[in-house]
Amino acid sequence: MKKIYSLFGLLFIYQFTFSQATLEGSIMDENNQPILATVYLPQIEKGAVSDELGKYIITQIPNGSYSMIISALGYETLSFKLSFVKNEPITKNIILKESAVEMEEVIISTPFHKLQSENVMKVERITTDQLTKNGAVNLSQGISNMAGVSTVSTGNGIGKPVIRGLSSNRVLTYTQGVRLENQQFGDEHGLGISGNGIESVEVIKGPASLLYGSDAIGGVLYLNPEGFTSVNETEINGLGTYFSNTEGFNSSFGVKTSGDKLKFLVRGSRSSFSDYETGNNYRVTNTRYNEYDVKTGVRFQDKNLKSTLRYNYNRSNIGIPEEIGIQNSSKELLLPFQEIDNHILSLDNSLFFNNSSLDIKTGYLFNDRREFEESVNEAALRLKLKTFTYDVKYNLPEWGQFTTIVGVQGMIQDNKNFGEEILIPNAKKTDVGIYTTTHLHLENWDLQGGLRLDTRKIKTEDARNSQDEDFIPSIDKDYTSFNAALGGKYNFSETFTGRLNLASGFRAPNLAELTSNGVHEGTGRYEIGNSDLNNEQSFQTDLAFEYRSEHFEAFANGFYNSINNYIYINPTDDFIEDDPVFNYVQNGAKLFGGEIGFHLHPHPLDWLHWESSFETVIGKLNDGGYLPLIPANTLNNTIRVELNNKGFFKSPYGFITLENIFSQNNTSEFETTTKGYNLLSLGFGAIVKWNNIKFNWGLSATNITNESYINHLSRLKADHILNPGRSINFNLGFTL
Repeated sequence: MKKIYSLFGLLFIYQFTFSQATLEGSIMDENNQPILATVYLPQIEKGAVSDELGKYIITQIPNGSYSMIISALGYETLSFKLSFVKNEPITKNIILKESAVEMEEVIISTPFHKLQSENVMKVERITTDQLTKNGAVNLSQGISNMAGVSTVSTGNGIGKPVIRGLSSNRVLTYTQGVRLENQQFGDEHGLGISGNGIESVEVIKGPASLLYGSDAIGGVLYLNPEGFTSVNETEINGLGTYFSNTEGFNSSFGVKTSGDKLKFLVRGSRSSFSDYETGNNYRVTNTRYNEYDVKTGVRFQDKNLKSTLRYNYNRSNIGIPEEIGIQNSSKELLLPFQEIDNHILSLDNSLFFNNSSLDIKTGYLFNDRREFEESVNEAALRLKLKTFTYDVKYNLPEWGQFTTIVGVQGMIQDNKNFGEEILIPNAKKTDVGIYTTTHLHLENWDLQGGLRLDTRKIKTEDARNSQDEDFIPSIDKDYTSFNAALGGKYNFSETFTGRLNLASGFRAPNLAELTSNGVHEGTGRYEIGNSDLNNEQSFQTDLAFEYRSEHFEAFANGFYNSINNYIYINPTDDFIEDDPVFNYVQNGAKLFGGEIGFHLHPHPLDWLHWESSFETVIGKLNDGGYLPLIPANTLNNTIRVELNNKGFFKSPYGFITLENIFSQNNTSEFETTTKGYNLLSLGFGAIVKWNNIKFNWGLSATNITNESYINHLSRLKADHILNPGRSINFNLGFTL
């Protein structure tokens, strides 16, 4: 480890300079008319907007090679590779072609900051603005509408992402550029992140251990925080949303300002919800919850240094439903309930040298989880989790058409118990990973591959009395894994692209799987861990095809994921004090399926969009039987209308969505089948400008037919409790 840090230090001393360059030019259409467009260099996060003459200029660009992204509404998105050397200015004049295809965005979760059309790895992306328009109550619910993504839920307040049938510790969440650690091993634990102050969500579907290490065996949920304003601009904005089903609200207010070198933002949010109402017109008692959230950030950027400090505090108070009881719309929590504090502090430094750069990301996370069962004054269960993460990445100088990254990544974690109940013991965890990845760009080919070596050390303390049946002995375990990934993208033509990715992934057993010995109150079962569990090791093949023309897009994705030593909980025939006993065991498993879909925007009706997608996943144990918590097959059809400015209304839109969820009959040993159902939603909205204030408003309705249904991934399914019924939602925001 010392040698690695010394290497980075020598590279820093040897190459650091204060050289800079300028990029300028014009952006025109095919008729030589100026276009209002955005020019962006994602690696250094610098950009500009062209003026009324189509002119743009970006200054203080460090020497090196960077991608240049040009985007404008109603025009194709272009990407160029530019090399800045010897402080020489570059002039780049651009001509954009009209296109009904929506603007592409830069993908941040993969290492080379490319447009999705250029990316070797397929990544799904959605903005939180779109989630709000669709009527999503929170972030977890909103992402479940993405193809290949679902949610294990406990009412509206608790939701965990499921990517192609894998969830909990098999899906890694990143926020502010650091991995989120908040006892995510439990289904009854939510994300602990507010969607307010999140700009977009990216989903990597499949093993991402090469980039992120352990716990990314099923994929990555990457939350991009909201960006700062442009230089010498100040923005004040707010948004409020009302949900009729829960008589709940979500509000947010933010301020951000930027100078030549310093940028600052702050956002405060508040939300509160009462018990949700089902399609059968009863409320599900104690599904009420509330949340407070504060996000702030400051950035310094000057010549060869970009430094960003962000902090997020989140408090969630979440009811734990047990049975149908009190029927009212009160927002005051009932016993039992959770009270959770999340603190996330991150520091991201980028140093730009001649033709190379060094990224250093560090994070400190503190999670304080309290569960109140019989008294509001004393927590029966209290866990404090402290995590320090680091990610040091060196972007080597380009060699021919090769772009290469080497890095070291890891975390140090400490878990402590402070309550009477013990779910997992006091423990310390240490991760270290060393990796390299490279990208080769050819005329029609893009190839990307990499290698990674990881170690994880877990050391726990004894828990409870050694003479008792529920005693948990200490363990001292080391886990090591070597992983590789190789992918390629081939352009068969200007409109047809194919992708093939082969990747291995791993997951070390978590504390619950290794050490459990007692009743898990949230599940009503007695769980017994297994300290002899080995790493889960997976190998996944992804094959994807994409067709993109001016008015029609189509995609087809298929995957096969083979997992050795898959860890799952298995029922036994024993009972301890009337609670059924479950053991953690291992077996080989496989998951396979995929997604297909299309997007039609016919000419001359370019304002009309028809989007359709179908997703399926099957999970099986090698010894027979199906895996638990596998989402049902889903068909989603959406018709969107996006009009040009209509007098007083700017950018009016409307949509109607029909989601067909099929029956789930492929269930595990301790699951029951689930009937299919259909959900109809619609919405519309627009922007209104008054003086210097821009108001955006939207009205949406979810589950319009008030369907009575149970989602297969609902943790309330065992008690035959229905999911939410109809909700009419209204949002109003402003920007000045």
